[in-house]
Amino acid sequence: MANVMRSEVDVGMRQKSRFLLVIDGVMNILLGTLLLLFPAGVLDLLGLPETSTHFYPSILGAVLVGIGVALFIEVHGARRPVTGLGLAGAIAINIFGGGALLVWLLVAELDMPTRGHIVLWCVAVAVLTIGVFELLARPWRYDGQDA
Repeated sequence: MANVMRSEVDVGMRQKSRFLLVIDGVMNILLGTLLLLFPAGVLDLLGLPETSTHFYPSILGAVLVGIGVALFIEVHGARRPVTGLGLAGAIAINIFGGGALLVWLLVAELDMPTRGHIVLWCVAVAVLTIGVFELLARPWRYDGQDA
């Protein structure tokens, strides 16, 4: 009986992890694609600080798309001999990325309109929130492993 209950818990954990990977992947791919294809337009639309070149927003966009694709590979590659980023990697990216953005918002005086501050605060909160939910999903607990 205990093995059946543990199996149901493990299935639930895997389903939560898959759901979080999909949500995280969608967020990364959408923002990354926008930054990759329209770096100046996205910065202006969101009210973010201007740069002298579109190099950095484009590179950031490409990295975000790559992370998103890696997350989808992890979700759909479990039945194949391929793996992607995985939830543990997503947690590290979200906690460090969101944390760095939060530090910039709290410490630096960024020259941008209120709209830009609102957008960055929303991004920081969203990224840190999904990182915390991913952390609470305890992705290292698979196949009946105990914590």
